[in-house]
Amino acid sequence: MPRSAAIGKLAAGIKDAAFARDWERLGALARSLAPQLSSLRERGAWTSSELAALAQLRAVHDGAAAACGEALDTLALRLADMRNNKDGWMAYALASDTEPAGHQE
Repeated sequence: MPRSAAIGKLAAGIKDAAFARDWERLGALARSLAPQLSSLRERGAWTSSELAALAQLRAVHDGAAAACGEALDTLALRLADMRNNKDGWMAYALASDTEPAGHQE
């Protein structure tokens, strides 16, 4: 496979995983990125079209990193909200445990 196509395939996989918010797949792709690029580099000097594909890959990678950061920020806010309302959650759980079976309002 030509190097430009291989680089494009890497970028497409990262973009798809980030768009789908498939963090496990994105992590696996990110971990495999350096070895794959190293293998491609061993084939010789980069052409201008390959350098353009690498720049596009970098942009996609940066976008995926930004998506991860946004997801992390959202999760941190949710965890903080849960922590701030811990007493309420615990009271609700305890009240649910003490209600008779089959009791519904």
